Amino acid sequence: MNFQSPPERPYPEQSNGLTPGRRNRVFASSTPTLHTLAALVTGVVVVSGLYFGRPMLIPITLSVLLSFLLAPLVNALRRLHIPQFLSIMIAVLATVLALAGVGALIAAQVVQLAADLPQYQEAIMEKAETVQEKTVGRADSLMTRAATALQRITPTPPPAPPQPRGRAARNQPQQPMPVEVHTPAPTPLQLARRAFAPAIAPLETGFIVLVVTIFILFQREDLRDRLISVFGSDDLHRTTTAINDASERLSRYFVAQLGVNVSVGGVIAIGLAGIGVPGALLFGALAALLRFVPYIGIWIAAVLATLLGAAIQPQWTMAVSTLIFFIVVDVVAGQFAEPMLYGRRAGLSPLAVVVAAIFWAWLWGPVGLVLSTPLTLCIVTLGRYVDRLNFLTILLGDQPALTPAQTCYQRLLADDPHEALVQADRLLVEMPLIDYYEQVVFEGLRFARNDVLRGVLPAEQLARINQALLDIVEDLEAVDDSRHAAGGDASGHPSADGGDEAPMVIPKDGRIVLCVPGRGTFDEVVVAIVCQLLARSNVPCTATTYEEMRATRGAMLDAQATHAICVVSLDAQESPPYLRNLVRRLRERAPAVPIIVGVRAVRREEGPSLSDDPGTHYAATLRDLVEECGAALAARPEMHAQMQADVRM
Repeated sequence: MNFQSPPERPYPEQSNGLTPGRRNRVFASSTPTLHTLAALVTGVVVVSGLYFGRPMLIPITLSVLLSFLLAPLVNALRRLHIPQFLSIMIAVLATVLALAGVGALIAAQVVQLAADLPQYQEAIMEKAETVQEKTVGRADSLMTRAATALQRITPTPPPAPPQPRGRAARNQPQQPMPVEVHTPAPTPLQLARRAFAPAIAPLETGFIVLVVTIFILFQREDLRDRLISVFGSDDLHRTTTAINDASERLSRYFVAQLGVNVSVGGVIAIGLAGIGVPGALLFGALAALLRFVPYIGIWIAAVLATLLGAAIQPQWTMAVSTLIFFIVVDVVAGQFAEPMLYGRRAGLSPLAVVVAAIFWAWLWGPVGLVLSTPLTLCIVTLGRYVDRLNFLTILLGDQPALTPAQTCYQRLLADDPHEALVQADRLLVEMPLIDYYEQVVFEGLRFARNDVLRGVLPAEQLARINQALLDIVEDLEAVDDSRHAAGGDASGHPSADGGDEAPMVIPKDGRIVLCVPGRGTFDEVVVAIVCQLLARSNVPCTATTYEEMRATRGAMLDAQATHAICVVSLDAQESPPYLRNLVRRLRERAPAVPIIVGVRAVRREEGPSLSDDPGTHYAATLRDLVEECGAALAARPEMHAQMQADVRM
């Protein structure tokens, strides 16, 4: 049985720099596979398990995170030659005492503040009346006027029907007699149970957390070995690196955050005491604890302290001072202290922190809100080593989702050259101009070249991209590279490579470098970049086009004025036939002129090569290209004369 392939679907031809007659093909997008469906089902099952298993998972998660917090202290005690059991018990006992001390401090401050409130009763009532008059009173007045206006325009309701009398009234159904149910007064035992019931559940959870933490600290090495055996015994190096990275990140994050939060709480307590807010220690402790809740925690304490300051003082001075003080402390801690200690929110993007807080609060309530950042940090760290979870690192991490080259090309695809130029200005603060062209623009052009070969870029879009690139190159003409160079040339211009090498000394006798592009879609842009870099290195140059070099008269070269030819194309690495023919024609018309081929061109040992002539040089990078052109132009005239004589012989 013979099978015939279906006829090829015709595609419209586009003049996009490809060989005439080549058809443009747009590859179909991939369809969802069974693996994608399985991943979706797995995600739903995991989220459901986290939601319905929270009574058991919350204590275990708290124990694991507490073990990460106590691990540095246990290791420090072990280095002092204290036995493991004693080190763990000291660390756990210190934690219990610290939590008990904070709880006792908060309780004492609450009792003292409640006892002092009658002293501020008059001020509180005056403020309450003022606030009620300015808010509720005005709202009530507006509602009264609105009701009066509605009453004027509302039609008069019809009169009520007459009440039945006589026999009709006797035939009316009887109204049921109301019955009241009275609950008996609770006994003292029931009252005690109701009073202590809210505290029993947290105490039970805390006891379970401490016990599990002790066992985790005792068996850390064994648990690590078991995790390695379960998740990655085939690749011990990768699994061990992932576990060590996660544990180090979490331990460093917890210790640094605990230190920052305690410092912030101490500063707030001292500042509020100086302002005169009662219960300064209470609000300092609340700020230190609530700051574990990302973004909104400290502002809960700030609102409470501000309201108290506004209530106990007839004026608004204390309230405004309290609010400003909280803002200053949070800005200093968030913008200076935290980036120095654990850098940019521990590797999570700000949006990821907010989304994680919403997600974990929905799953586990207030405990999930507190644990949202460390749990998300665990997931992001895990995604760096597990390929199937890498998308979580991309979505939630603070690393750029695209490389600078991909970002540059994306801005050009989106027809947004202004953003591409803004990105260039930002990158040029860290790197020289030649490196920006090499690592960002050329890499981005290779992405564009691949799309051109696939035929997915229409001619109009290609023209806009080329024009945008030429505009960017022209805008970067005035970039100062002196901050990246140890010194400039004799005329005060910085060297092109931005390094500390001596500037090239070019004789000014009319000799130039002729830059010739290939016929690739973006080769004219590459020639403009090369000419700009040569000019910044004081190498006189001029540019032509591929069509002019193919013309009979337009391709005539002035061998006396042209002392080097630079062939530039993104196709140089593949050594296509048209480029080999171009180099051969140039060698025939200028046999004594050095030819430099770039970019990323190499002399091939096997297969087709651009040229086997010894006078043809290959530049793998832009730096090599600029240096080769400068060296060829700076060579003595007698060397060129000798080359011409060797060619005639």
